Amino acid sequence: MAEHPGTPLSTLLSQALVAFTIEFDNEAERRIAHWTTERPGAAGERRGLWLTSMVMWLNCMRYVPDDGVTVAELARLARTSTNIRGMRRWGYLRVEPAAGPGSRVRPDDRLRPTRRGRAAQDAWRPLGAEIEDRWRARFGHPPIEALRGALWPLVRALPADLPDCMPILGYGLASPRPARRVGAAEDGWPEDQATLGLAELLARVLVAFTDDFEDGSALSLALTANVLRVLDTDGAATHQLPQRTGVSKESIAMALGFLENRKLAVTGTGTPGGRFRVVRLTSRGAEEAARHLDRRHALEEAWRTRFGPEAVAGLHHALVPLVGGGTPATSPLFAGLEPDPDGWRAGRPRPETLPHHPMVLHRGGFPDGA
Repeated sequence: MAEHPGTPLSTLLSQALVAFTIEFDNEAERRIAHWTTERPGAAGERRGLWLTSMVMWLNCMRYVPDDGVTVAELARLARTSTNIRGMRRWGYLRVEPAAGPGSRVRPDDRLRPTRRGRAAQDAWRPLGAEIEDRWRARFGHPPIEALRGALWPLVRALPADLPDCMPILGYGLASPRPARRVGAAEDGWPEDQATLGLAELLARVLVAFTDDFEDGSALSLALTANVLRVLDTDGAATHQLPQRTGVSKESIAMALGFLENRKLAVTGTGTPGGRFRVVRLTSRGAEEAARHLDRRHALEEAWRTRFGPEAVAGLHHALVPLVGGGTPATSPLFAGLEPDPDGWRAGRPRPETLPHHPMVLHRGGFPDGA
């Protein structure tokens, strides 16, 4: 398979992490009694839990013991926020108010897993190691160890309070800024990389890169890498964007709304009386797209100075054989992404690419905004 030396580091990190997450989620779907919009159960019954993604394990349920944890302590442990109201509504958590009933979740409220939430925890707990072992069997032990070894020097050089997963995106599909990140308490470093899973190593480096990109930027990396990347002044059919970007129509709608509000894009019919909606960048939008895509490349060069050219080049070299071109025809990652015939992804159109940055939304934390 041909290498893709020009692929940005953030894209390589993103596509590896997204693929790992989807494989993790597909296996969790087989093991957890759940329901989804596509498969609500017999006669439309809602049985089990509303299905969520690996991020909701890593930013929430991983840290909720049987005897409970306060909202504030959960945020400190996870080093990022979660969707507590969603996890309660979807059946994973009980919220015990510290100061009487009320709709607002308070920092001293206590969170406990429900019976079904505990079952989900049991299903999720071994999956990170199991998927990593699958990758070793599929790609070979040396390439996975080489990737871990390339990630570790950067992780060790980054702040210890980075979360182990991608945070839920906010307005404009932006990542929470470090100064506003919840629970940024430093608990010290583990002694070696074996204490962190492959997905956690990938996420920490990608979170740091995203933070650096969005520091002072008007546009988020998720929006830039996924949506601006495929738009131009000639126009693109909006119904084709989910397949072209690999992210959900919901996240596309959020991105286009943000771009239109800032006069960076306009949406209309392709021709008078045309059937399809078409989105075009304005001249200012095209300038911003070029500037922000250049910003990503410039940041990678800055990382070469900051961490050393060998460290960044080594990580790039370790990722390329696994990620390839990020498409079904060019990426070995797709070998592990075939959904179960009964899984919800089996009923969705196959994307033309893996996302160029995770689109983690409050909807359930799925890496493509699903």
